[in-house]
Amino acid sequence: MTNRLNSFFQHEATLAWEPTEPGVKRKIMAYGPDLMIVRVAFEAGAVGKAHSHPHRQASYVESGVFDVTIDGRTERLIAGDSFFVPADLVHGVVAVEAGQLVDSFTPMREEFL
Repeated sequence: MTNRLNSFFQHEATLAWEPTEPGVKRKIMAYGPDLMIVRVAFEAGAVGKAHSHPHRQASYVESGVFDVTIDGRTERLIAGDSFFVPADLVHGVVAVEAGQLVDSFTPMREEFL
């Protein structure tokens, strides 16, 4: 991944998709030490495996339908909905329909670079 810390502007058309899991890919949209924004695309039925991390996460459902589980509680979210994950809570998603999430993390996810 190219280091873009010194760039203020990102154009999605110039950013490459990176595969992450079967049926899932992401684009790092913008980031700095304290914040990162990531677009994640899911094929129908794809799973974002349950995991946890020390970062706080806020996510926006841009399109599609997702079953989102946070700390054992699952809700179905549709385009326009959002969710928040505090640090270190186990969470994951299942794409009921193909769609995209826009994830923000604080601090940035250095392991994504």
